[in-house]
Amino acid sequence: MDIILGIFGLVFVLMFHGSALNHMVMRFELLTKKNLERGKYNWVFTHFYVAFIVIALIHISEIFIWAAFLLLLKLVPNGIDAVLFAGSCYTTVGFVTDLLPLGWKSLAFFIAFSGLFSVAWTTSAMIMMTGVYKQAWLLKYAPKKKSL
Repeated sequence: MDIILGIFGLVFVLMFHGSALNHMVMRFELLTKKNLERGKYNWVFTHFYVAFIVIALIHISEIFIWAAFLLLLKLVPNGIDAVLFAGSCYTTVGFVTDLLPLGWKSLAFFIAFSGLFSVAWTTSAMIMMTGVYKQAWLLKYAPKKKSL
């Protein structure tokens, strides 16, 4: 049963991640395209940093989703332990001891797997956004550098 629920949680978190991340990336692309065309480079920089904050909030939300899942299944004693355990597994840092009862230990693997995939997915989006940031920076500052 733990494997089936672990797969369910994994799929749910990855679908949430994909939906949220893709929505944020598409919004970033639309806004920055308009601002690049208008020469409003500072707005590109602003959207870049706001996007990074949103990405961090997406990941934190996923930790809370896993924590809620653990609480719903009554596998951990309280919300603080659920968040700490889910965060420890999701980030694969492993700073919290395994709290799960016997028979449910594999959920830690599914939480970690969702975190690994989500971070990898996010990294690809961040690389694209960094390219746009660099483009805006060069358009704003490169002409000034040539005159020096």
